[in-house]
Amino acid sequence: MLFNFIFRTPAKSSYKLPQFTTKTSNPHSFTVTYLITSCGVSPESAISASKRLDLSKSPNFADSVLAFLNNQGFTISQVSKVICRYPRILLCDPEKTLLPNFQILENIGLSRTDLNAIVTARPKAILHTKVQDTALPSVDYLRTVLGSDDLVITAIKRFPLALTYDLQVYAAENVRMLLQVGVPDATIRAFLARQPRTFFTSADRFRKVVRDVMEMGFDPSKYRFLWAIHAIRAMSKLTWDKKLEIYKKWGWSKDEIFIAFERCPGCMMASTDKIARMLDFLVNTMGWESSYIVQWPIVISFSLEKRVIPRCLVYQYVAEKGLVEEQEDFCFTKWLMYSEKKFLKWVVKRYEDEAPEILKLYRKHLNEANGSTTSILRKRDVI
Repeated sequence: MLFNFIFRTPAKSSYKLPQFTTKTSNPHSFTVTYLITSCGVSPESAISASKRLDLSKSPNFADSVLAFLNNQGFTISQVSKVICRYPRILLCDPEKTLLPNFQILENIGLSRTDLNAIVTARPKAILHTKVQDTALPSVDYLRTVLGSDDLVITAIKRFPLALTYDLQVYAAENVRMLLQVGVPDATIRAFLARQPRTFFTSADRFRKVVRDVMEMGFDPSKYRFLWAIHAIRAMSKLTWDKKLEIYKKWGWSKDEIFIAFERCPGCMMASTDKIARMLDFLVNTMGWESSYIVQWPIVISFSLEKRVIPRCLVYQYVAEKGLVEEQEDFCFTKWLMYSEKKFLKWVVKRYEDEAPEILKLYRKHLNEANGSTTSILRKRDVI
């Protein structure tokens, strides 16, 4: 049941509260030292936080907050991140200001792990805002639209700030707007659970984005209609125009950019830096024609370091050995669309006789592309 108004006592965490023993008469020095020794905050962050925080007047509150987070199961790393992102939490009375919000978050169905992760990511919004005034109405609305407790939890985990919105103001009208233009109810539910932030904006702003996407010719009955809204909604016009200029710089016409965006809205969601680096690699290293990339714009949304570079360099290797006919025969669906596990099985099986060293070469390119930080693939991954 989503609303379970019984607050469970959390299991004891392995986190040990650091002991703060340093004494000083300087409030600024006291706060900096406390943040470093008791909260695990870096010296740089501690100095920055101390400019707007004085713990010398209420060290007992700070001690009680750390004890509270410890009792809630936060790890040392999570405590440090919470303090860095919301230093003033150390001035709170845990029983009066923190516990009620934690009770609300648990009662809506969040697991202890998910709850702590959400608070760590957005401590100021989740703990400073009166979540008890907005969380339950927000969850009620999400249940009405999504129809599933599991999907409600998924949406909250994807966008915790949903708990701080009045969804009747920021989402309801936008959902009705999508239904009116012909977006299927099932599509709206799936997208709301996956990308809830897309819906949380003013009706006027959302209406303009919907109008722009419809003028581009997107079919409201298709899932890509909402992805296009998501892409445009996520950036300013200035950022959008910068991305258009990058594609034009690499020889794409306005029509080709539109075709690519219609096929894969994600090609406009990548950062300007990533777009430039991806096109540079595909054109200058791989020798691809611009028109070929337009046909497969999804490649822009792939990871350059973890997928595109390693796999393409391995392809070049087998091509140079004469194991493929011509570069235009590059099988995009196999070389880049396959999942990692499926790709490894396929490439090893196909080239195990002519190029038995291919797996070792792939590992090498993968590690080099990731700055030698990627874990080495184990042989069992391809069995």
